[in-house]
Amino acid sequence: MSTPDNYLECVQGSELWAKLRCGYITPSRARDAFDVSQSGKSKGQYKATRADYLTELVCERLTGIPYPHYVSAEMQWGREHEAEARAAYELHAAELVDTTGFVLHPSVSMFGASPDGLVGDDGLIEIKCPATKTHLETLRSGVIPIEHCFQLLGELSCTGRQWVDFVSFDPRMPAHLQLFVKRYQRDDKLVAAVEVEVAHFNREIEEAMQSLPAAPSPVAELLDHNDEDEAQF
Repeated sequence: MSTPDNYLECVQGSELWAKLRCGYITPSRARDAFDVSQSGKSKGQYKATRADYLTELVCERLTGIPYPHYVSAEMQWGREHEAEARAAYELHAAELVDTTGFVLHPSVSMFGASPDGLVGDDGLIEIKCPATKTHLETLRSGVIPIEHCFQLLGELSCTGRQWVDFVSFDPRMPAHLQLFVKRYQRDDKLVAAVEVEVAHFNREIEEAMQSLPAAPSPVAELLDHNDEDEAQF
């Protein structure tokens, strides 16, 4: 399988990976950026997490340093079992999964994704190793939890692929209940809507940066320095 130029090879979670994605809007945080309230006085308005995420990205773009995030025991457990989940999917689907590092969107600025795996020439996988309660709820419903749909659309947008298999995996369950797989097909209208939202969010980030105090010009600094020297005599 040939790798497009916008697919950057690195180990996810590594220092290089963190540096490459610093300041980028990513599908894994798309819900924070685009989700709106469904009830109450704020119905139809963006949630407060949008402002928090915008501030994080401004910090990253100004400093070049990835913003620190708390990693809970549950999140760490999920990371440690991702490779096992990928192997379980390969056995289930009779498909080999290729890993990649960071994928830059081919046309939308400062937008990139870290897929959990590439399947053939058209597919992706997105792996979740959640709490057993969450995994059980997904098994019972038989559908992809709505909170993950922004992420799936964003990954399809960045990679140009046609489908993504959503994987929920919990090795603590009985063998026949450990793996849940549901395919999410690309919808070009929804992908385009996500791209419009990303572009709009990027403009807000740029406006926030432009609203900060400007750096003094070298000429102004020189004049100030001369004024200070004259005041000493």
